[in-house]
Amino acid sequence: MIGSRITHYEVLEKIGQGGMGVVYKCRDTILGRLVALKVLSPDAVNTPDRRRRLIQEARTVSKLNHPNIVTIYEVGEADGVDFIAMEYVDGSALDTVLHGGPLSVERAVRYGSEAARALGAAHQAGIVHRDVKPGNILITRDDRAKVLDFGLAKLTEASPRPEAETRTDVASQAGTVVGTIAYMSPEQAEGKAIDHRSDIFSLGVVL
Repeated sequence: MIGSRITHYEVLEKIGQGGMGVVYKCRDTILGRLVALKVLSPDAVNTPDRRRRLIQEARTVSKLNHPNIVTIYEVGEADGVDFIAMEYVDGSALDTVLHGGPLSVERAVRYGSEAARALGAAHQAGIVHRDVKPGNILITRDDRAKVLDFGLAKLTEASPRPEAETRTDVASQAGTVVGTIAYMSPEQAEGKAIDHRSDIFSLGVVL
């Protein structure tokens, strides 16, 4: 992918990879700015559920406008490649920052407060993140926290479907758990209905 183009995005380097996608640092050749481009990993391209989650993430985050949430610019498809173009954040994930040693109390509280404000904005919009963990909190070069990766986010709006169908899809397949066990609330791990309190529990674990 390095050196190639996806529409008007020139791929510069790979900067991250998760269970669903690969993230590249790209140059927007039209606007002349850097962006982060999330594309489905090769083994996920032909999986309808993975494509649905990618589009769901773009739609979910596009509803949010907050300084501590990574901004979505565009979602699209080119030559069979599904992608999300988003704000490029120059920095490191919190889990990488923590490898350098313990944080001061002041920094820990500040990062936690900024992440809490981001999640509060999401909750006010009826969105539960469902995967709050250090790997999904970016620390920018100017030392601010930004929450990203709403790929597992769930709208908390009421649904007319039976309760058995409105349970969150934590255990969408037998033996499969969606999310990160070490940071999950007990009700999420049990596949029960969840709301914003599950994110609060997960942020508490992060702190």
